[in-house]
Amino acid sequence: MRYLGWLLMIEAAFMVTCVAMAAVFHEWTAAGNFAICTAITFGCGAAMTWGIRSHNRTMRKREGIFLTAIVWLAFSLFGMLPYLLNGSIDNVTDAYFETMSGFTTTGASVMRNLDGALRSVLFWRALTHWIGGMGIILFSLAVLPMLNYKGGITLFNAEVTGITHERNHPRVSQTAKDLWLIYLVMTVVMLLLLVWPMGWFDALCHTLATVSTGGFSTKDEGINYWNSYYVDTVVMVFMFMGGIKFTLLASAAMGKFKPLCSSDSFRCYVILIATFAAIIIVDMAAKGYGDNWLDRILYSTFDAISSITSTGYSTFDYENAGQFVPFMLMVLMFFGGMAGSTSGGAKVDRLMVTLKNAKNEFYRMLHPNAVKSVWVDHAVIPQELVVRCLTFLSVFTMCIAVGSLLLTMVGLPVFDSIFTSMSAMSNIGLGYGVTGLHGSFAAVPCLGKWVLIFEMVTGRLEVFTMLLLFSRAFWAKE
Repeated sequence: MRYLGWLLMIEAAFMVTCVAMAAVFHEWTAAGNFAICTAITFGCGAAMTWGIRSHNRTMRKREGIFLTAIVWLAFSLFGMLPYLLNGSIDNVTDAYFETMSGFTTTGASVMRNLDGALRSVLFWRALTHWIGGMGIILFSLAVLPMLNYKGGITLFNAEVTGITHERNHPRVSQTAKDLWLIYLVMTVVMLLLLVWPMGWFDALCHTLATVSTGGFSTKDEGINYWNSYYVDTVVMVFMFMGGIKFTLLASAAMGKFKPLCSSDSFRCYVILIATFAAIIIVDMAAKGYGDNWLDRILYSTFDAISSITSTGYSTFDYENAGQFVPFMLMVLMFFGGMAGSTSGGAKVDRLMVTLKNAKNEFYRMLHPNAVKSVWVDHAVIPQELVVRCLTFLSVFTMCIAVGSLLLTMVGLPVFDSIFTSMSAMSNIGLGYGVTGLHGSFAAVPCLGKWVLIFEMVTGRLEVFTMLLLFSRAFWAKE
């Protein structure tokens, strides 16, 4: 609770920027409301930090996992206050859904009439994406040195996506600082590229939502509002970068391109995008969808990258293109980007490990005494990691199936339920049918929204961190 208090005070510091944004646009009532939200969040955080005196301050593995899980729930609890106080959302379920969707970079929204919404509220939506994209705990490890020696490695492993959780430095805090520096540089560069065509406010919000692979927009039409090849291309490039492992981006930034070019995961990532984009182009051409070949190439590539990186922007009405294109996008949603990136999904790294292990199993059926290992990036993957990948994919798929079943139970059509459940679990935010381009996540019944909220946070923390809290062994005395 003491560490959670520190983290809530960090959230309050981010809320202060929304007070300034409201003042810039002369939204004085909103500025007062954000000030109240800041005071409440900071007050609760300060009370927990300095009002609690614990006998044992050691951050062990179980405490680290528990803190990582509850901080996302707590951030969303306090983060929904601006929506409620400003009247942007009128009930707790929708406000918590919108906030969790922001922090987990899912991008599924229940808000309507974005064109007429308060600018400060739209900025808060985008800022929740940016905070959650790299990770709440990871940011805290960079700015709170105390966590580095009190369970920092446990916190790092519990939140950062990936199989092996590679670090550039022995100290977790230095690794966190390096990752956030790259993240910040990407944000600044993209902002400068978009300011001219979009204006500084829209450029800022879309930059925060893109580098985090979130997907919230400031316009009802989304990215299509600008109808610009230039805007689409810039967004597409940074979505693509958001799906790459940040340690590889760090190497490339220092002029070392060999790790990126020799990465099996990166090659798989690029091949998946190119293959699925080409298939969608052919399907669109066969159905006469799209005005010209340039549109078909841009739309298909943009949406393929948006789906695999879990950003959720869309440049065309994929629902009117038939059910084949949405199904292809759904497959990409499941794959996700590279481990160690800001994207969601199961990650292409685990797909590679699973396929290579399956290939070895086929070989062992013919040669039972053969010894075959799984190789990725010129290194052998230990068998325990292979088993963990297979377990992850099994549990990930079961969570999607259970979520789909519950959504069907509350009244959604079957395909809509499967698509929406996978969208929430993969943190992408695209919908279909009831929740699609012509519908809204606001149409999902209350119980269905809480199912999606649970899937969003479970998917963002890569299943094990969240589901471990429901095991008896986690709560048993050591």
